[in-house]
Amino acid sequence: MFGGGNDNPENDVRARFWQTAKRAARQVPFMDEVVAAYYCALDSRTPLRAKGTLLAALAYFVLPADAIPDFILGLGFTDDVAVLTAAIATVKAHVTPAHRLAARRALAELD
Repeated sequence: MFGGGNDNPENDVRARFWQTAKRAARQVPFMDEVVAAYYCALDSRTPLRAKGTLLAALAYFVLPADAIPDFILGLGFTDDVAVLTAAIATVKAHVTPAHRLAARRALAELD
């Protein structure tokens, strides 16, 4: 289902996240929260339900097959933004200051 050959969304997200994040950085206005959500999803202390919600949204973000293809300039990430916004809002209590700090550091390195 997720395209990595092993039906494990965490592995797919790990494998594709940074490549997609670099492409989307200028089009997604809250990329810092997306990266913080990535770190939250991979944190072993994150509750399973929150982790599952974030991994599903992040998998939708990184995988090429979605409602609006990401290569369509100006529109490509709009559906991804909607999915990510909903997922992050749902689990925001689990995104910690440590996740946000890691996100800021990682984004600084992308520049």
